[in-house]
Amino acid sequence: MVDTNTQKRTPRALETREHDARPQTWKPASTLPVPLEQDGYKFRWIRRSMLGQEDPTNVSKKRREGWEPVTAQSQPKMRMFATQTGRFADSIQIGGLMLCKIPAEFMDQRRQMMTEWADYLDKLRQGADVIPLRQKA
Repeated sequence: MVDTNTQKRTPRALETREHDARPQTWKPASTLPVPLEQDGYKFRWIRRSMLGQEDPTNVSKKRREGWEPVTAQSQPKMRMFATQTGRFADSIQIGGLMLCKIPAEFMDQRRQMMTEWADYLDKLRQGADVIPLRQKA
């Protein structure tokens, strides 16, 4: 039997894992994975369906803007989200959203157009010269 009075013991407070654990901060869970970056492209999740109903109008609009579906081969870490059948086979889809990419220069052109439009609207709000569309009789 061991004499407990002569045994050197570490205080109980120092034996816990909480003492050695690093402080943790809360982060919200990301529901959509971030794609691997590719030079010359920007990525965005595009709505393909909502509440179980297909939204071909939105997909068609985005395709005309220059967005194209991303294939599972170009994003290997997202292969588990690839759709095997349908109109966009081999595209990456999660919960009615489809991962798409667009050339970076298209986004730069879009940003420039939106900036010019916002500047025009600001001028209208500040009282710039506005040509009336209808004259009162």
